[in-house]
Amino acid sequence: MSVATVVLLGVLAAAGAVLAPRSDTRRSALGAVSLLVVLAVAAALAWRAGRVGDGLATTGVLLAVAAAALGGGPVVTAVLQAADPDRGPSRRRASDPEVLRGGTWIGVLERTAIAVTVLAGFAEGLAVLIAVKGLGRFNELKAPVAAERFIIGTLASGLWALACVGVALLLRS
Repeated sequence: MSVATVVLLGVLAAAGAVLAPRSDTRRSALGAVSLLVVLAVAAALAWRAGRVGDGLATTGVLLAVAAAALGGGPVVTAVLQAADPDRGPSRRRASDPEVLRGGTWIGVLERTAIAVTVLAGFAEGLAVLIAVKGLGRFNELKAPVAAERFIIGTLASGLWALACVGVALLLRS
């Protein structure tokens, strides 16, 4: 079961890398739901497997960080789509990728930093990370649509990263 968990983490990282470039154009929640299901199965297997050897645990940690970084994009995009209350074509929406440009790369870096910070046992680093991100976007957050996208995207991104790290922590405990 522990090897299956590590394989599933690798699948998450690979699938996230494939789905992420298309997530803004396809607008499909199917990829995000598939990633969530695979993550849930990996978590269940890791919980059932318990503590594993150091080599497998290290591989699990590395793949969990990769899955956190790469798999979060499609999930965050799907959450932004689901949270979009205004589907009118003439207005800028929270799910519009033009609002807060560069969010895809910022999200990858943010999820990587969250995963590494938690795995390093430096939970206080999460507050620093969110503060720096907020300061970097301060001028853009004056628009209500941008503020909404920032909050929803940050929470969805962070929760995905924490869930991926949780699987790695289950393998180590």
